[in-house]
Amino acid sequence: MALVIAMILVGFSASGLAQTCFTSDEMDAATRSAIQSTASRYFDMVSRGDTATLKQNAIPTLASNFGGLEGTIKENQANLAGAHATPRAPYELKAEGTAPLARAEFLCGIFGAAGQTANSTEFVIPNLPPGTYGIAILDVTTQKSPYTVSFVLQQAGTDWKLGGLFLRPAQIAGHDSKWFLDHANAFKAKGQTHNAWLYYLQGRELALAVPFMETQAIDKLYDEEPSMKTSDLPAGGNTTDLVAPGGKTFKLITVSPLPVQASVADTGQAFQENMAVMKALITKYPEFRDAFDGVVARGVESSGRDYGTMMPMKDIK
Repeated sequence: MALVIAMILVGFSASGLAQTCFTSDEMDAATRSAIQSTASRYFDMVSRGDTATLKQNAIPTLASNFGGLEGTIKENQANLAGAHATPRAPYELKAEGTAPLARAEFLCGIFGAAGQTANSTEFVIPNLPPGTYGIAILDVTTQKSPYTVSFVLQQAGTDWKLGGLFLRPAQIAGHDSKWFLDHANAFKAKGQTHNAWLYYLQGRELALAVPFMETQAIDKLYDEEPSMKTSDLPAGGNTTDLVAPGGKTFKLITVSPLPVQASVADTGQAFQENMAVMKALITKYPEFRDAFDGVVARGVESSGRDYGTMMPMKDIK
């Protein structure tokens, strides 16, 4: 993305604009304090697993479909109990109009002629109803690993209601975004393009606090995608054929890095077919043995029912 005029200050008067962003320095002290204190209060509910109170403070559309969020909170509650949260500088977003915006774009801070700078941020949110929103990101330290916990808040009178929650690990197996990106480049230098692509994806994922936020650093990561992407892994709806040792052909529809914490026990024909797929995968992409601890194969029937099997790499022979 590029802007025509260099060094634009975004966050000036909202007159004539459908979307406006105010950085922490630009918003008034009362608003900044309200966003930060509300995020801290909601994080306390998250860390205690108090989903009932959190749901009571959610906007109606979220409260009516709270099951997924409740499951995420319960899944991570043990890790977040007693955690310490440090807030980043918040943002205030204002969307004008009378109908949801198909693509609400908020430019925050100082942009240059080439687009993002070290002092800019962009939020792109689809189907956003008009209103005033707060974005609060917390860096969370736990006994096991760091997280980022991000809140989307919507102003309702003098209150800030919960409009969205993003709970993301900042490390996988003790490694952060930079570690994965450095190893992606190392794999690329060795010609292991498939490992490079998957490690690049994991590194980029760890760098994102929320999926709709872009910074100069994030833009640079997306600029690297064409040089990292490999053509013979499934992507964009395309599939890859895997021929198992017995001659049966499977359609591989997706390959992605997946953090796992526990093993699963499987029996029957589905297990045997998943094992055949894993063997075929490692035969086709042997470099995966150098980069991953195991493989999860998930077969999907035409009805949509699926069956997954996890196997340590050393047991795939």
